[in-house]
Amino acid sequence: MEIKLNEYNLKLKHTFTISRESRDIQPSLIVELKDGGFTGLGEATSSPYYNITVPKMMDAITALEPKIKVNRNSTPEQFWAELYPYFKENMFALCALDLAFNDLYAQKKGEKLYELWGFNISNNPLTDYTIGIDTIEKMVAKMKELPWPIYKIKLGTKEDIKIVEELRTHTNAIFRIDANCGWTVDETIKNSIALKKLGVEFLEQPLKANDWDAHKKVFEASVLPIIADESCLVEDDVEKCYNHFHGVNVKLVKCGGLTPAKRMLEKAKALGMKTMVGCMTESSVGISAIAHLLPLLNYVDMDGPLLLSEDIANGVTIENGVISYSNLNGLGVTLI
Repeated sequence: MEIKLNEYNLKLKHTFTISRESRDIQPSLIVELKDGGFTGLGEATSSPYYNITVPKMMDAITALEPKIKVNRNSTPEQFWAELYPYFKENMFALCALDLAFNDLYAQKKGEKLYELWGFNISNNPLTDYTIGIDTIEKMVAKMKELPWPIYKIKLGTKEDIKIVEELRTHTNAIFRIDANCGWTVDETIKNSIALKKLGVEFLEQPLKANDWDAHKKVFEASVLPIIADESCLVEDDVEKCYNHFHGVNVKLVKCGGLTPAKRMLEKAKALGMKTMVGCMTESSVGISAIAHLLPLLNYVDMDGPLLLSEDIANGVTIENGVISYSNLNGLGVTLI
């Protein structure tokens, strides 16, 4: 099995701002696993918040090439389990490998990954489209630029309610709010009342990640559902979030790929929690991977390619929130 690592700088259409950072470029790693005439593709983007860079991911993978190659005939579950002990400090790199291996494995089986899993795609949720923090005028302009049935609005400013009030005057779309750890307990409870009246569906990660007493207070008092993101990174976190959040937003790069993400979502569903997968501004490689989990989800945020000025791959297509799979097996992706 041949391993090829590709570094990309994905240029964004607009400066993307959340409560803690802004960026115009999203660095990304694409892993290619070649075997038997097939090529599996996987992706993980960098994250300053988690101190992960593309070079760090590349170094981690290069150092373990012999260990990776010796598992070429494993199942994806076996592949992930064998590599996990070596990637505990860099789950992003493990994600890129896991996606590529799932893609390769399903291609060899002659099926799309969701078919291999036995999933029914007839009731897949729509994806939202994200509006990053900006001036109110620019946020309105971004929304008008792409009319959409569901918007995810990034907040964490001093005029959050004013922003949503103004956006609401321009659309009847469903709103979802992501404060990226930018609020206090009192702000969250108070804001939930105002935002529910403005047609908001849920609040995502309003508080800092590890303040579990605060999460519990908000869970019990908020009039809107609360979805965990930064508080739900890996598999053990799902049970921690139970009775502290109404649902979990699983990120493939944070948990180490499709293999653990699928287990996390199944665990959350068994606990009666809402399920969501979000993206980290990946290209169509990473986004197409998310698409195979759609039958397990209540909500999804997979708008990465829509935020890019130019994509680097072909895969799933997204139109007015509806996700359509390509005709190819595996994840259904090819690099451009």
